[in-house]
Amino acid sequence: MTIQFTRNLWRFGQTVLGVIFRHPIPGTSIVPILPDGRIVLIRRRDDGCWSLPGGMVDWGENIPDTIKRELKEETGLNLVKIRRLVGVYSAPDRDPRIHSICVVVEVDVDGDMQAEDTLEVMEIQAFTPDSLPSEKMSHDHTRQLQDYLNGLTTLA
Repeated sequence: MTIQFTRNLWRFGQTVLGVIFRHPIPGTSIVPILPDGRIVLIRRRDDGCWSLPGGMVDWGENIPDTIKRELKEETGLNLVKIRRLVGVYSAPDRDPRIHSICVVVEVDVDGDMQAEDTLEVMEIQAFTPDSLPSEKMSHDHTRQLQDYLNGLTTLA
């Protein structure tokens, strides 16, 4: 089995267990900031929408390790520094797949943009804050990004 297949199988298993046991699943959204100040977004393959990179916390993993792993898998970028907590989002309908609790952080990144997980990510692009896509983003990422841009720390 490939490592990617094993990871995808593990994520699927986590999702199923979350549904069975009816407990929210912890995850992250990442606001990656390149050295030139641009914000990196991904276009998700499942819904075709722009999104912040991120994902579910794996068993035995802490939030900083999840951020580092998901950032690398979805963007190819390296975590330089976690800057700040943007918020914690826990509305039961924030993710159409499952009830998840999302910890959103702003991070400094470097490296070359190249998705390792091409099953999830169809495009990666960096935007200046004044040129962000205007269309609806995946999940509640429009709100997360707006809270970030407004300098808020949100508990929702």
